[in-house]
Amino acid sequence: MKISSPAFAEGQSIPKKYTCDGNDTSPPLAFAGVPPRAKSLALVMDDPDAPGGVFDHWVVWNIPPETLTVAEGKEPKGVNGRTSFRKNGYGGPCPPDREHRYFFKLYALDTTLNLPASATKRDLEKAMQGHIVDQAQLMGKYDRPRK
Repeated sequence: MKISSPAFAEGQSIPKKYTCDGNDTSPPLAFAGVPPRAKSLALVMDDPDAPGGVFDHWVVWNIPPETLTVAEGKEPKGVNGRTSFRKNGYGGPCPPDREHRYFFKLYALDTTLNLPASATKRDLEKAMQGHIVDQAQLMGKYDRPRK
C-alpha cells in the first residue's frame, strides 16, 4: 500500500499554501495498493517534533476502501475526528520553533469503526488494534519563515 501527494515528495517540504502561513488547506493525496480485504481506511497526520509531544493535525476514519485520491482542500469521505487543535478536520503545519516533520499515515482496516466524531487519535489507535491489514506513510517537512 502507498500514500503519496502530487504536491510534495517523500521527505520534501510541504508547500506553504497547505500550512498556517498559507491557506491552511489540506494537500492532495493519492492512495494505491489498498488490500482487497480492506473494509475501510483511516488517515492520520501528526507532528512528532512538536514541543509538547506529538501534535495531531488530521484524524479521519471509515474512509471507503475504494478511495484513490483526496482532492486538495477536501476532506475524504468518512468521519473526521478531533485534532490537537481541539477541532475536527485538517489543521496545517504551523511549527513554533524550527523545521518539523509531518507524517501522513494511511491504515487499511478489516472493519469499519464505531467511533463518535469527538474521538481523538488515541481513541482511533485503540479501536484499530487487531484490525490493521496494511499501512503506509508519507513524510513532509515544514519550517515557518523567521523574521
